[in-house]
Amino acid sequence: MSESKTVVARVMMPQDANISGNVFGGTILKLVDEICYVAATKHARTNIVTASVDSMRFLSPVHVGDLLTLKANVNAVWHTSMEIGVRIEAEDPRTDEVRHTGSSYITMVALDSAGKPCEVPELVLETPDDERRNQEARRRRARRLEEKAMARSISS
Repeated sequence: MSESKTVVARVMMPQDANISGNVFGGTILKLVDEICYVAATKHARTNIVTASVDSMRFLSPVHVGDLLTLKANVNAVWHTSMEIGVRIEAEDPRTDEVRHTGSSYITMVALDSAGKPCEVPELVLETPDDERRNQEARRRRARRLEEKAMARSISS
């Protein structure tokens, strides 16, 4: 699991924000998708695509001038897919105040050279925290599959 851990930091600039200086959620989502791609690629060592965004929680605003840090790792793998968890923190570099500003869970799918889903390597859980994240990811996946089945039954 430690091989997939990825950290990215970026200063939020005026082009990332609205006229009030609040960073657009879409800017943050783009960074989340990018860091998930990196973490998933580090694990699977093949082409990766985003399959779904399970959740994205914005807990507090991010402002122009904040240092945004995203921390991602693969939480669980299945046959061709994997869940990546992301923690988003904003730091005011003038005060050293760090705020947990968001969290997200993204499902990524591994693709072979023909663009078809391919098998993902097994995930080695190394710590009790890894075990906890893996179990929580499996519960989220079960819920996603239930919701998908319910949506299919409603549309048929």
